[in-house]
Amino acid sequence: MEWEKNVRKVVPYTPGEQPADRNVIKLNTNENPYPPAPGVAAELALLDAGQMRLYPAFPEQTQLAEALAEYYGITREQLFIGVGSDDVLALAFMTFFQSERPIFFPDITYSFYDVWADLYRIPYEKKALDEQFRIRSEDYEQPNGGVIFPNPNAPTGVLMNLEQVKDIVAANRDVVVIVDEAYIDFGGVSCLPLIRKYDNLLVVQTFSKSRSLAGMRIGYAMGHPKLIGYLNDVKYSVNSYTMNYAALRIGAEAVRDVDYFHECCDRIIQTRERAKKELGGLGFTFPESYGNFIFASHERLSAEEIFRQLKANDIYVRYWKKERINNHLRITIGTDEQMEALYRVLRQICG
Repeated sequence: MEWEKNVRKVVPYTPGEQPADRNVIKLNTNENPYPPAPGVAAELALLDAGQMRLYPAFPEQTQLAEALAEYYGITREQLFIGVGSDDVLALAFMTFFQSERPIFFPDITYSFYDVWADLYRIPYEKKALDEQFRIRSEDYEQPNGGVIFPNPNAPTGVLMNLEQVKDIVAANRDVVVIVDEAYIDFGGVSCLPLIRKYDNLLVVQTFSKSRSLAGMRIGYAMGHPKLIGYLNDVKYSVNSYTMNYAALRIGAEAVRDVDYFHECCDRIIQTRERAKKELGGLGFTFPESYGNFIFASHERLSAEEIFRQLKANDIYVRYWKKERINNHLRITIGTDEQMEALYRVLRQICG
């Protein structure tokens, strides 16, 4: 068709499968297995439906912004709030990666990065992880148009220490470095304190994992006020009213309940550590994970075969038919009961 020559063609991101049957054990999208903070349900019950006829407040003027700024010890001018961290990251790609030089990110990482780069016509180079799936900081000490990487990395779960992150940021003062900390609350140390020294560092986090609010789509970035200002300029050039009324209200409640937040993260960490022992006993190997998931490979059986047999037993995990990782499964940490069901089926499969 003639009009197709004017269409922007990209290969889209493929999310984890969302089965229609909610009775399956869903360990494929790194959702939190526990409900959000109790105050979230209470706040939902108090929502005024009449407010839905009005545009929501700008995120930086809300109780959510106030709660986040207080929790992290930053000012509102250092904070950007968007519709999930995917929205925040997509806007950051549009805003900060405008050089003719390629941006750098790992070859095994969050698979949305190359999608956004292709969509926005941003040149990029993938830097190979080493044999232990670790980022080599020296690979990022070359001229580039920007740097982005998750810490802990996804889907591997491997964590870089703060000194390594600092080395990459310090080596790239002439470009923006984005650290995607979607999983930092499951045992890592955030690089957020570095924004006091480095005005080129943007730290991105999300409510989807550790705060059990994937369904509300809340993400945020923290950095120098100038970075946040540029990000807002782009956001308000695309859609000024990005956050919905309900998300802004209940997001604040999720931040305020600090005790529940830490309790929930601790439960997942404890279950993850037990899962490492169970999976190891079944013949799986995996890098040391600091996320709410384990990236596992079996000593005898192919990942694809295990994936199919688990699915036949109504247990969903994540499998990619991609170079270097096509014999690995990413297994989300569920409740103890869900994980026990996983182990029972794996014992049958692995024999």
